[in-house]
Amino acid sequence: MDQTKRERLESKGWTVGTVANFLGLTPEETVLVEMKLALSRSLKERRQKLMTQAELAAKMNSSQPRIANAENGDASVSIELLIRAMLATGATPQEIGQILASVE
Repeated sequence: MDQTKRERLESKGWTVGTVANFLGLTPEETVLVEMKLALSRSLKERRQKLMTQAELAAKMNSSQPRIANAENGDASVSIELLIRAMLATGATPQEIGQILASVE
């Protein structure tokens, strides 16, 4: 958001901040959310190049809606499921580590 817009909103009584501030997340919780989102985005990109959601679900003994939730960053999806799905698309542990290492 540019500075002019921020000042205009604040002058009208709005509070401008981050999602983490709004939700009251600790720094650790913020990093965890960012890690899950990075895995979700990467999973979607990899899967779209290789197979359908239904094919990935069958490969993992899961369901297509669960894969869709994983790709869309649904909070109910565990990091374990995201990593299992990444591995099922052929990602190596090193590639997964690089994705996680890119989170700031």
